[in-house]
Amino acid sequence: MILSSCGLQSAECRTTVARMERPVEVELPHKLGREEAKRRIGNNVHKLTDHLPGGASHVTSNWAGDQLNLDIHAMGQQVAAQLLVEEAKVRVKVMLPGMLSFFAGPIEAALSAKGKVLLEDKSKKD
Repeated sequence: MILSSCGLQSAECRTTVARMERPVEVELPHKLGREEAKRRIGNNVHKLTDHLPGGASHVTSNWAGDQLNLDIHAMGQQVAAQLLVEEAKVRVKVMLPGMLSFFAGPIEAALSAKGKVLLEDKSKKD
């Protein structure tokens, strides 16, 4: 979206491009408890680059209590993500920049599928 900003007192007119970020939010239920879910996520965050199309040039992660903050550089774009680990679910929020927002559907599906596998309780057999 292109916005034009012209002041009444000025002949100056600016054109700016509005940020077109799109949030992708996924809830991943689990039966592991908060600590085990955090352990699994922490032990596997380094594998994130293997699941990104085109690979990721740089991923940084930082725990702040029960929230994992991710800064991902992929396909020439910067993506911020937060994973809030709760006792019975993990809330994932990814802010997709404009160009990557077209892939929101497939990204949401991949987060759901991969997240369920990661958080699966393998101790119980049916």
